[in-house]
This record gives sequence, structure tokens and C-alpha cells, in this order.
Amino acid sequence: MDGVPGSGADVIRAQLPTLPDTPGVYRMLAADGSVLYVGKAKYLKRRVASYTRTDGLPNRTRRMVALTRSMEFVTTHTEAEALLLEANLIRSLLPPFNILVKDDRSFSYIVIGKGHDFPRLMQHRGSAERRGTPGKGNRRDSDLFGPYASPHLVGMTIAALQRAFLLRTCDDGVFASRTRPCLQHQIKRCSAPCVGRVDEEEYAAQVQGVRDVLSGRSAEVQAEFARHMLDSSDRLEYEDAARWRDRIRALTALQSRQDINLEDTLGDADVLALHREGGAACVQAFFFRGGRNQGTRAFFPRVDAEEEPGDILTAFAAQLYADTPPPALLLLSDPVEAPELLEEALGLSAGHRVAVECPKRGPKRRAVEHAQTNARDALGRRLAERSTQATLLEGVARVFGLPAPPRRVEIYDTSHIQGSFPVGAMVVAGPDGFQRNAYRRFYIRDPDAAGNDYAMLRETFTRRFHRSSESGRDSGQWPDLVLIDGGLGQLNAVKDELAMLQITDIPLVAIAKGPDRNAGRERFFQPGRPPLTLAPNDPVLHFLQRLRDEAHRTAIDSHRARRMKAMSHSRIDGIPGIGPTRKKALLHHFGSATAVASAGLKDLEAAPGISEAIARKLYEHFHG
Repeated sequence: MDGVPGSGADVIRAQLPTLPDTPGVYRMLAADGSVLYVGKAKYLKRRVASYTRTDGLPNRTRRMVALTRSMEFVTTHTEAEALLLEANLIRSLLPPFNILVKDDRSFSYIVIGKGHDFPRLMQHRGSAERRGTPGKGNRRDSDLFGPYASPHLVGMTIAALQRAFLLRTCDDGVFASRTRPCLQHQIKRCSAPCVGRVDEEEYAAQVQGVRDVLSGRSAEVQAEFARHMLDSSDRLEYEDAARWRDRIRALTALQSRQDINLEDTLGDADVLALHREGGAACVQAFFFRGGRNQGTRAFFPRVDAEEEPGDILTAFAAQLYADTPPPALLLLSDPVEAPELLEEALGLSAGHRVAVECPKRGPKRRAVEHAQTNARDALGRRLAERSTQATLLEGVARVFGLPAPPRRVEIYDTSHIQGSFPVGAMVVAGPDGFQRNAYRRFYIRDPDAAGNDYAMLRETFTRRFHRSSESGRDSGQWPDLVLIDGGLGQLNAVKDELAMLQITDIPLVAIAKGPDRNAGRERFFQPGRPPLTLAPNDPVLHFLQRLRDEAHRTAIDSHRARRMKAMSHSRIDGIPGIGPTRKKALLHHFGSATAVASAGLKDLEAAPGISEAIARKLYEHFHG
């Protein structure tokens, strides 16, 4: 629904006559169209009407209502659907007035591919819903096990599974091109199905063994290994018995690597424990699968002091499991207001029943208490780090004459190689350290700007600030300080560009390397002030160097990624009728895209999977 002219409670009140009393999601928008808040309701009209009675609202909510200039609504069939939609919108829009799960790290999973006679064992990092890319044997219908809290733990687990079950980890292209066993077979981590050292039936049994272990049935698998070892020993086949012994050892090492385990009867469960202190919050997550600990992670959601613990955990769980499959059991440290709603929403997302409990005694309670202890310790460390960060930001304010320590510092740098693949990068830091989910990369569009540092910076700042407004400043996305990797020329270019955008109140500082580009002899330029240097042992200098280096690293990584993507682009890409399968067949047949381009019409027709019509289309594409 389109917004109504006006502001604050008047805008909200004007929406009420046309609102239904059904479940749904509402968005509060600022004057520039940015989303201030996303909420869900069982009865939309009643929930939205509550914002018009501003006298009974908390201060933070009153400020949000005052900034509201329009609203948008989406109705849903059930409140559970509304909760899921709310979580997805919060994760994608990052509204400043919502509880946000701020964590830039993704989860890791173990994947067993499908669609191949000899499935591949591999690692996946990121969304569970987005796993798989065409041509890599990693498809959406693959078996997914996890989440694991760290990629390192996944790597160790896969290495142990290789030793125990000898599954391949190579991609399908390498598998198809092998003519003799690779090094993985030589070191007894693969059964070499690529050259027929194992048949499909035996390999399928190995795959099933991995599934059993990752599903919590490792005791049965280990007992079966022991029987094989004893049978081989009884038949005096000692080399075969030794191989089974080594596989048992690998399986034992995998089991002993778990830290703290739940009773096996609990199966798959996650523990979410909340601790609040000093205006901050920490949710410690423990992930158990088959009763075994698959790692822990501490989250620090952005919460308001007036939020109830149950509301924080509900919002946290809905966002956490937006792209991570929830387990059958979720153990919480605090009771939630409507556990059945959370169960229904997570069940819809998971495709199976999810139980939500706040245990009071027994092994479940002990697991929750252990997680709460870890949450308290993690938050203590976080607050100590914030104290140190706050001291450094106070030093930055003192050095550059700022009225207060900056809460949002944006650092900019650019990268290119002789004008090719130019990129601008923005890094964000604040009292909590680097805010990686706020980083931005700008692929320079103006061909005349490529290779010109000043022009690249001007385009970067234009694209960053061209939609700025007063409401943008109030949303917390406005910088209190801008740092530029460069000297006086870069500073003046940015200053002029911002002046054209009618932005003159952002403090600007350029960081230039000293003589011979020596770190520790940097000079700092500010408009209207003489350049200054800091003592080589000044902690503020080290802090500013770290900010500058992070922006430099981000710019170079973005440039390199863009360059590598261009290098991997084939001359065959984009030809109508040539998809991934035909492209792969052509490359395998001719060896390279250049050979495909120079091939004759008859040669193209002889390639597997290429019809006469497709061959003619290819030939005409390259030869006109």
C-alpha cells in the first residue's frame, strides 16, 4: 500500500481504515524510502493501531514512529508465515529499529552429492538453500549434514571420514578425466572409483556408512568395522585386517574430537542461551547432531534495553533458521511468549516437526546452563573489547578535533591494474569493531574513470551518498567520520564531490603514507587544517593503520575477484542454445574454447551432444 502524506502517528492512523484484521507483515518507511522497521502481526489492524497511542510507547519506538513517512503491508495466511516473512525481510533489509542477528560468518556443512554413480564428499559454506552450482556435482537434492560452527571443524571431519570410508572429494571434471589413481588413493583416503578400483555397490555401502555416522549411528558402524577386522584376522588376511583397524581408528578419532556431548537419546538439538549485561546481549548457540557437539558460536544481536528475553530469542531463532535447517529440538534459556507459534514457523521452514522447550531440570537443563556460562563469558570478552575500542575512538576524536567519539567510521579505497577492473571499496567500523555486513563494493561504471584515482573516488562517493537525507542520518547509517586512503588530492576530490551533493558536514580525513611509503610515518590531511603526523608508537596511529589496511585489503580482494571472474568467462558463454552441459561436452571434446572457435563445421557436428543445427549456430557465431 502506498504511503499517505504526513508524518509519524498521522501517517499510521491514515492507514487503519483500509487494513484487514488478518495475519501479515508491515514495514515502516522513512522519507527516503529506507525501511525503519519490519514487524509481524496476528491481527494487522490492531497491531498497527497500537503505534498511534504514542504516550504508552517506549522512547525508541516513539522515535521510530516520528520518522515514519509511509507504510507497506503484506498479508499472509497464518501468523507462522508472517513470522517467517518478517525474519527474511529483516535479514535482507537490516532495519535499524529491529532486533538484528549481526554475524558476517556463514555456517559450514558436509554434503554428499547425488546424481552420480559415485557420489562426492564435500564441504559447503553458506546458505543451506543455496548450496550447489551447476557442473560441480553439488546439487540442491544433495544430502546435507550440519550446521558446523567452523569450516576448520568440517575440514577435520571430512579428513577423518575419508580415512574411514574412502570416498572421493574431487569434482566431476577431474573424476571423468582420470586414467590412474591420484594421490588421495595412495595415502588411503579414496578407493579410486574413477579407475574402477571399487564397484558401485561397494561404494554405495561406503556412502551409506558416512550417512549413518553423520546421522548419529556411529556405534553400529564401528561394530561392523570390528566384525570385518576379526573376520579378516580369522582368515589370516592380516593386511586386510590392518586396513579395517586403520578405518576404526579414523572413526574413533572422529568421535573423540567432540567437546561436550548430549545424551544420545536427545538426537538432533540446538541450544540457544541468552545473557544480557551493560546494554548488550549475547546468544550462545550449541549445535548437536546425533547427540554430538558440532561446535558453538556466540552471536551479539542488536537489541533494545526494553526487549523481553523471550522476544529476543524468538526473533533470533526466526532469523537464524531463515537459511539454516532447524533441528527437531530447540532448547532455549528463557521461555517465549508463544512457543507453539515458533514451533509452527520453524516446522514450515524445516519440513518436519520442531519442538521448542525451555527445560527446568535434567540433562537438557545442564546443556542450557553450560551454554549460558559460555554466553556470559563471551559477552564479558566483547564488552572488554568494546571498552578498548571506545578508548581508541576517543583518541581519534581528540586527534581530529571531533565533537564526540565516532560511532560509525567509513574508510574508502580503490583498486585497479592499469585501469582494468576498477573497484571502489567502503569498510565500516565502530564501537563493536568492523561491521562487515555493512561493507560495500562499487564496480566503477564510468569507463573514463577507470585508472583515475580521483574520478574513481568521485563515482564511489556519488553512488554512496546520492540518496542521502535527514532520515538517513537518523537511521544510524550516516558516518561520523570518513577516512580516505590517499593524500591531499584524494581529499579534495571527495570534498568537491560531496559539496556537489550538498553534503558539507561529514568530517573528512585522508591518510597518506610517509616518505618511501613507510608505515609509521603517515600524514593525515583535513580540510582547513595543516597536515599532522602521529608518534610511531601511538595506539591511535596503529588503530588508523588497521582501518586503512582493512579498506585496502577489501578493495584488492574485490578487484581480484572481478578479474578472476572475467578470466574464467569462456568465449562459449552466452551463445544461445549452449548451456552448461553442451559447454562441458565441447570443452572436453576440443580441449579449449579457442579450439571450439576455430573448429570447422564438420568437426563441430562430430562433438558428442551437438546436433547439426547447434553446430551450424556455433560455426556462424565464430565465423559470421
